[in-house]
Amino acid sequence: MPQTIVRSALFVPGSRPERFAKALAAGADAVIVDFEDAVEEPLKRQARDNLAAFLQDNPQAAVRVRVNAPDHAEHAADLAFCKQHAGVVGVLLPKVESAAQVAAVRETGKPVLPIIESAKGLLALEQIAHAPGVERLSFGGLDLALDLNLNNGTPAAQLFLDQARMSVQLHSRGADLLPPLDGVHPAIGDPEGLHRATRHAYDMGYGGALCIHPRQVPVIHAALMPGADDLSWAKRVVDASTAANGAGAFQLDGQMVDAPVLLRAQRLLALAAG
Repeated sequence: MPQTIVRSALFVPGSRPERFAKALAAGADAVIVDFEDAVEEPLKRQARDNLAAFLQDNPQAAVRVRVNAPDHAEHAADLAFCKQHAGVVGVLLPKVESAAQVAAVRETGKPVLPIIESAKGLLALEQIAHAPGVERLSFGGLDLALDLNLNNGTPAAQLFLDQARMSVQLHSRGADLLPPLDGVHPAIGDPEGLHRATRHAYDMGYGGALCIHPRQVPVIHAALMPGADDLSWAKRVVDASTAANGAGAFQLDGQMVDAPVLLRAQRLLALAAG
């Protein structure tokens, strides 16, 4: 079964089978074999063959797959592949713009992770988020900025992208989905920037981030790790709740602890446990 807590989701190109095992050993919470942007057009079919061979040789492996976009010639074949292989435990749907596109992916029988990365996708967020089969949403800021002709890296572009992030999180909660994943940080050699971006998304309610290199995985995990004071507080809250024998509300250090406070404490401990 796919993990509920996904802090890091690491892409590996489907055209680089020698990297599959390395990606699975990199410590990421999820590995995504990419059939889309990271694979050159002539190698699309070869990417499927590569993953099929790997899954046959490694029956214990569990990966997600980012299929080609709904309007791509290989989209249907990608979906048929995902349906056929038990080692594929989730499907990332790029360039999603309608609930009907999600419905087609749901036919694979695998959880669907739509990536919101266009104006049309943003405008259809409510329908996409509530489509049956959706596990969580992902945010594709780079493609969204391109689609909207934003001057990426400017305060104005950041403001717009943060508003879009907010919409993705709002509709995720409205549809009772798992926390969304933020988009990739393209500068592999910028751990400080990745740390800031990941923490920024976390503060907006995101559960983690997509990434493109194994070196980014520990940076993301560190950015999401609760501080020592927060963890100490969370453990004391949970311990006090146990001592209170399930009471709906109780006091700790002169402060009332009720269900929302307890839930936050439990989430902090779960996040730290990974």
